[in-house]
Amino acid sequence: MNLRPYIQIARPDHWFKNIFMVLGIVIVAFYEPDRLVVSAVPTLFVAILATCLVASSNYVINEILDAKTDLEHPEKCKRPIPAGEVNLTWAWVEWLVLALVAFALASTVNSAFLLSAIGLWVMGLIYNVPPVRAKELPYVDVISESINNPIRLMLGWFALVDNVLPPLSLMVSYWGLGAFLMATKRFAELRSIGDGKRAAQYLRSFAYYTQERLLLSMFFYANLCALFGGVFIVRSKLELLFAAPLIAGAMAYYLKLGLAHDSPTQSPERLYKERGFFAHIVVTGALFICLMLLDIPELYELFEVEQERTMQLWAFRS
Repeated sequence: MNLRPYIQIARPDHWFKNIFMVLGIVIVAFYEPDRLVVSAVPTLFVAILATCLVASSNYVINEILDAKTDLEHPEKCKRPIPAGEVNLTWAWVEWLVLALVAFALASTVNSAFLLSAIGLWVMGLIYNVPPVRAKELPYVDVISESINNPIRLMLGWFALVDNVLPPLSLMVSYWGLGAFLMATKRFAELRSIGDGKRAAQYLRSFAYYTQERLLLSMFFYANLCALFGGVFIVRSKLELLFAAPLIAGAMAYYLKLGLAHDSPTQSPERLYKERGFFAHIVVTGALFICLMLLDIPELYELFEVEQERTMQLWAFRS
């Protein structure tokens, strides 16, 4: 048996999406710095591996259940299952085994992490499996898929903390960001396919979607992300105001890519090839971390905001 197509349907090249866990880890470093110690590295490794395996289990069932409609897509018709390279019985076995191994690993971290991992897997079922199959419902597809963003944040957080939830405002903002990214992907897919009828055969929600409706939804999600992100900044770390222009710039840059012909946002796993965008994300992430470690009391006085007395890993005072 050729193993390559079975590895392909698990999409290890998509594991980079679990980078959304990193924010949870960074926030732990701010809220509970004692958790971020060298002895926690093995646990973090197990947590990341478990998350990747849950994601792969979801990708496998996505490939299985999407095989018929993928035949209507100009690129996805070349995937291993539509191309007839995979035995479906073994694909179902792969889906289940990946989930069981992931849950076994997650259970060694803590119960909160295990529940979050199960939540990520269940969202994959909601998104892919009939009769719900959220991916075929207009707007519900974006809303349900982007819930994976705050779940990944919780997975990063619960890899180190097991008794407290991360800030709710940050999780909602993270959901808004994920919805913006997903809606941009839908917009790019619709433009790429071109033919509305064929697009609807590929994904039923495209029978309702238009470019105008998707653009309006992208604007809504971006504003939701900004609003709740602002709540988090004011309540938790006002210094992050200095990162706001770069974060907004990153979203504008992503929108620019989404509007491009044959947009790379259709395949987010290939975005690393967009060097300008990738560099912008790296700089933004580095600034975010630096600002999390910076303490500027005068800033709180200027905006008349009471500084939260949360112990930090390091505090560089102005």
